[in-house]
Amino acid sequence: MQAPVLRKLFLAFIEIHILHHAAKEPIYGTWMIEELKHHGYEISAGTIYPIFHNLEKAGLLVSKSENVNGKTRKYYTITELGIDVLGKAKVKIKELTHEL
Repeated sequence: MQAPVLRKLFLAFIEIHILHHAAKEPIYGTWMIEELKHHGYEISAGTIYPIFHNLEKAGLLVSKSENVNGKTRKYYTITELGIDVLGKAKVKIKELTHEL
């Protein structure tokens, strides 16, 4: 029972991390996988892209496809709604971390 709960929590952390970086500059899947690896997350393309799609479907990200070295790469940037959600999440995270 503990593993599914931790997975759900970590997925939420990953979503916030994605929004954080998408607020700074356009991001793409492979880059985000490597970024998360630096923080101890081992995440596959089969996990990251559904997260991107869900965030986009929720209106928190928008995507734009570009040709990079003959391959199509999808870049994601944060929306105004995403900025609002990220700001509110940061406030709650700060509250919680101060308590912990």
